[in-house]
Amino acid sequence: MPMSEKILIVDDDVDSLKLIGLMLQRQGYEVLAASAGKPALAKAEAERPNLIILDVMMPDMSGLEVCKRLRENKKTAEIPIIMFTAKTLIDDKVKGFEAGADDYLTKPTHPAELASRVKAVLARHAGGAEPNAARPASSRGEVIGVLGAKGGVGTTTVALNVGAALQQAGENCLVTDFRLGAGTIGMSMGLTRSQGMARLFSRPLSDINPASVSNEVVTHESGLRFLLSSIHANESEIEQKPDQARTILSALREVGKPIVVDMGAGIRPITTALLNQMSEIVVLVEPNPITVAMAQDLIRYLESQISRDHISIAVVNRAQTTLQTPWHEIEAQLGHDVLAIISAATEMFYQAIENQTAAVMLQPNSVVSGQFTKLADELKTRIRPTR
Repeated sequence: MPMSEKILIVDDDVDSLKLIGLMLQRQGYEVLAASAGKPALAKAEAERPNLIILDVMMPDMSGLEVCKRLRENKKTAEIPIIMFTAKTLIDDKVKGFEAGADDYLTKPTHPAELASRVKAVLARHAGGAEPNAARPASSRGEVIGVLGAKGGVGTTTVALNVGAALQQAGENCLVTDFRLGAGTIGMSMGLTRSQGMARLFSRPLSDINPASVSNEVVTHESGLRFLLSSIHANESEIEQKPDQARTILSALREVGKPIVVDMGAGIRPITTALLNQMSEIVVLVEPNPITVAMAQDLIRYLESQISRDHISIAVVNRAQTTLQTPWHEIEAQLGHDVLAIISAATEMFYQAIENQTAAVMLQPNSVVSGQFTKLADELKTRIRPTR
């Protein structure tokens, strides 16, 4: 980590300033401090820190007002901001994002959580580039990753049906996966041309662009479009370089939006390479103690790489049973909202495969289709912030 990264801490509580400053100094950061809003604004403009940690409750000027003024000033508008809120003031979180904050922490915070949040926000904002440099508007543009806490939770089914629901809502959606040798979407939809992703990874980086990516996109009779991997075992021998993966996904955004990515289960090198291009990652969880425990570990890793506010949960029931962990307990254990609960519908999904279509297209009025539609609507709202 570069020693030159500067972090400005703004808090009227001197003890908090010292404690947070010490935590960050131990991580190798250069720490600046301000105990009120007006000096914080002046110091931010003069010092151009790489990150600002800003308390909400301050006497002369609230942290929300400071945040707004930082965003209105061209010299400080691009500096990422993490806001500190009290646990009892949940509304401050929403107000903070409306004011322009990038992330939030509640007091008191654990040193490990502080370190992971700071690392994630700094990595997300130009990877150490000058804080006043313009951020690419499309760097995280409308890409939804569907990631399983473990194998067999249905990432392909969810990615396919979320994409289909978005397409039915009038979106120019495109569904893809980076699972060379293990891609089953093409078979599910009756698409024979399913080796486009393999062909792109076989190209030199300089040959990957919107035109070459568009040439590998296939269209289902429903109008839904795909960039696919196949089940052919020889595909798994193709090297998937991180730069290639990022370039493919970046080019794909020029072809259609939103992009829904079937990321498979767990963390692979290719998953890590794509994390910072995701607008939202939906972690799929089965409602049982083992999968929830695996999801906890997965989410801890994700939060060390990206903002927790780009992570959400969907509970997938693979079988009809009363022996399951309640959704509100899953939320409490994972610390994230459950956006949707997908009911068990084995026969419906089987019929969809037989008909080479998505379940939401086969039975649009079913309960499960309604659940996918609700999830798609929620995700569309999350990837398109109003501010």
